[in-house]
Amino acid sequence: MHGLMFMNLEEYSKEKLWQLLVEAVHASVMYPTHKSYTRNNILPQKGDISANELAERLGMPFGESLVILYELTEERKCPS
Repeated sequence: MHGLMFMNLEEYSKEKLWQLLVEAVHASVMYPTHKSYTRNNILPQKGDISANELAERLGMPFGESLVILYELTEERKCPS
């Protein structure tokens, strides 16, 4: 797992189990709150926050922080 911690978000999304992780994260009760808080409060102050740091700061699993950061990065690329 330690090797995975140093991959960039794009590399994670190419992993075989990525879609399963996304589905599990989306099923979490706190996911919408964590994602919204990250978008509105954390990224404006620290746009380069790592998944590890985000997980520690919000007390959430590393996998959830990966999914949230990936999704928010993709949203910024293609705003709706």
